[in-house]
Amino acid sequence: MAKLNFGGVEENVVTREEFPLSKAQEVLRSETVAVIGYGVQGPGQALNQKDNGINVIVGQRKNSKSWDKAVRDGFVPGETLFEIEEALEKGTIICYLLSDAAQIELWPTVQKHLTPGKALYFSHGFGITFNEQTGIIPPAGVDVFLVAPKGSGTSLRRMFLEGRGLNSSFAIYQDATGKAWERVVALGIAVGSGYLFETDFKKEVFSDLTGERGTLMGCIQGIFAAQYEVLRSKGHTPSEAFNETVEELTQSLMPLVAENGMDWMYANCSTTAQRGALDWWKKFKDATKPVFEELYESVATGKESQRSIDLNSQPDYREKLEAELTELRESELWQAGKTVRSLRPENQSVEA
Repeated sequence: MAKLNFGGVEENVVTREEFPLSKAQEVLRSETVAVIGYGVQGPGQALNQKDNGINVIVGQRKNSKSWDKAVRDGFVPGETLFEIEEALEKGTIICYLLSDAAQIELWPTVQKHLTPGKALYFSHGFGITFNEQTGIIPPAGVDVFLVAPKGSGTSLRRMFLEGRGLNSSFAIYQDATGKAWERVVALGIAVGSGYLFETDFKKEVFSDLTGERGTLMGCIQGIFAAQYEVLRSKGHTPSEAFNETVEELTQSLMPLVAENGMDWMYANCSTTAQRGALDWWKKFKDATKPVFEELYESVATGKESQRSIDLNSQPDYREKLEAELTELRESELWQAGKTVRSLRPENQSVEA
């Protein structure tokens, strides 16, 4: 494991050069990796492992949409696709990739199949960190670890097919066999990680819940909506407001920031944009930092996890969720976005 220096702070990382796929294949040669759940992370992780030569099976409820998707993706019923309990029995490494609420519901079934020597794999620290709320307490005889790709399962699969990797964190909660480190790192490489950085379950879930509610989705949607509404109230058209708020950021600037960093972007824009960005970024930081402090405290004290568990377990949750998503989808901001996206050159047919 290498150490990288980030401005004086050292972190433990594992690269694909240090731990190549051939080594991961050797470590996992005698394992059967059972991916339980085929929703958000399941397809990308299962397919990447399959393509990387790992013995992977999928456990999913029969006659469900996810079962049918697994069949379309090439998993064969009775060979590499099984009912959940049969997959749990066959697997030596259980990749527990159901939603947090579904993990709580299925845990009694999973627990009885965690015989000594097996491994329990997560891609989120939620169930273990908040075990007083979830009841997920693994038996002593199994390895427990996580690999958390820093992006969606769709991105993980897309980047894999492009020959790239999506960076992931990894953590070990319990090393019962003495082989937990090589097992988790091998899985991290097999699912298509660019590089792996070390964390622990609590830090993973605290940062993840903060990020989802913050700059990854919640905060960015709030900032988009605020700027869009101000521009519209000042007489700008939906197209102009959307392009200046979302389209230019996502289509032009963020790819450059991803490649080169925000410091590079500041140094390579017009002097007018540069001056304005330098003058205003600290004001936005000062305005939003108290909100992030409040958010992190809500995560760390278990308020966010309890709210998620309480709401997601209600019988009418899906209906209420759809109503909230419909409100977002039908807002003028994202209706304008739908129109603008349709006008991108790649989405238009050109007559010969």
